[in-house]
Amino acid sequence: MTAPVRDDPTIVNVALGTRSYDIVIGRGLLASLGARIVALRPGAKAVIVTDENVARYHLDPAEAALRDAGVASSRVIVAAGEASKSYRVFEQVCEAVIASRIERDDLVVALGGGVVGDLAGFAASVVRRGVDYVQVPTTLLADVDSSVGGKTAIDSAHGKNLIGAFHQPILVLADTALLDTLPQREFRAGYAELVKYGLFGDADFFAGLEKNWRDVFAGGPARDHAIAESCRAKAAIVARDERETGDRALLNLGHTFGHALEAACGFSDRLLHGEAISAGMALAFEFSARRQGLLPMAEAQRAIRHLAEVGLPTRLRDIPGPLPSVDQLMDLIAQDKKVKRGMLTFILVRGIGAAFIEAGVDAREVRVFLSEKLAER
Repeated sequence: MTAPVRDDPTIVNVALGTRSYDIVIGRGLLASLGARIVALRPGAKAVIVTDENVARYHLDPAEAALRDAGVASSRVIVAAGEASKSYRVFEQVCEAVIASRIERDDLVVALGGGVVGDLAGFAASVVRRGVDYVQVPTTLLADVDSSVGGKTAIDSAHGKNLIGAFHQPILVLADTALLDTLPQREFRAGYAELVKYGLFGDADFFAGLEKNWRDVFAGGPARDHAIAESCRAKAAIVARDERETGDRALLNLGHTFGHALEAACGFSDRLLHGEAISAGMALAFEFSARRQGLLPMAEAQRAIRHLAEVGLPTRLRDIPGPLPSVDQLMDLIAQDKKVKRGMLTFILVRGIGAAFIEAGVDAREVRVFLSEKLAER
């Protein structure tokens, strides 16, 4: 059944001066895509970049929304999955966008999850030295994280998101009805990025999710509310620290461990991004408690317990297949973007909702901790 168009979507503004933009959140918003683009960029053409899975469900309605508003469009479809965030596919997308005869005043529409958003946004940042783009997230992870804030990238053999640019969209259109087609595993993986906002900076939000997470999964009002609250939190941080020189790094809770685990699994379906972040956050809480003495272990276990309750991985033994040695994991951690002058920077916690940035973490402590975790598998 087609989701009804909401007359009162929630609008969250990302305040960046002349580059400010709105995140529009609600059910049934995809039909308004063309009208919203015309309002922002009259006369612009659009190239929709999407993947094979999303195209099956949402490409035709997106194209119809553009056509109904008089917006000429073309399409670029890539394979689904993290492997598309590669040099090869990036080149293909750039060449296809150029072949569509897009001009500087036209735009790219990223219709998909985090992979498509990162890939299409990066292409938009460089084609013709930069064109505008619109994010239309189709996953929970993209709704609350990757579509907001202008971080675009592809992966390197050395690690995740190491080649990219900051390039803000002109609009994020988060139609939460699109999440109804998500496989449960994908939705659950996105929930890891949603609950992150409670774990790093809002204990009350986390407590609400402990009580209402089933309603979030079921698609009731709690889902839209949780997405809006997450977007508000991220928008406020991005407005303060667009290029991640300060507290925006708090959004990376769990990512140093998580990205290393993703790379260890070959950026494959063996470990989805949100699953890696869940395991990474669990490791960050346990490391903060057990190795750093920053919070009681019972408090760390509360966070870990919730992640496990919704079905997310929290232990290395939850990751299928072999993992590399501690030396290899430490090498992957050393490639993390948060390493500064060779020193490890971690997001640690003093409690739920009380994360902080710690530069100069002793690599020996991390090595011992990971050795213990690997031994438990």
